[in-house]
Amino acid sequence: MWQGVVTAVAGGLVGAVATHWWGQHGPGQEPAATERHRLARAHQQRMHWELLSMAIDDPDLAAVIDTFEVDMPPEKRRQMIYANLWYINAYHLYESGLLNRHELLGHLRELFQSPYIREYWEITRHHRAALDPSSSEAEIGRIAEALFQELDDADTDEWWVVGGG
Repeated sequence: MWQGVVTAVAGGLVGAVATHWWGQHGPGQEPAATERHRLARAHQQRMHWELLSMAIDDPDLAAVIDTFEVDMPPEKRRQMIYANLWYINAYHLYESGLLNRHELLGHLRELFQSPYIREYWEITRHHRAALDPSSSEAEIGRIAEALFQELDDADTDEWWVVGGG
């Protein structure tokens, strides 16, 4: 079940990158180094999705990559890995240029309505703290963390208006 969902999301991302490349270069043209890098990154992302989907499907494999530092049953671990997939999806959509900053905030704002995503976010703070502060992953983590805090501090139930900046 999970593998189908993960494969569909990953396939969509790879397809979007390929479509972007085709639109830039057309048939018979050699991609520039940056385009080769993008294609390699799309391939790596696909591999990452496949590895995580294997972990979701098999609790023994999920235990191998469990760095949450919280004791949890296998079903909860699967949920946290799945929450990670949703965050990674938002990250890659932004990184690939398919979402702008405003759209990323909207996507994250909606994700943070899930108690599972919020729990994932809380227990993975140490992961984000270990990132190179100058990396794009750290930058997007800071954007998401600021939104997460704004949602926590908001005096309104109208979550869709929080973090519009």
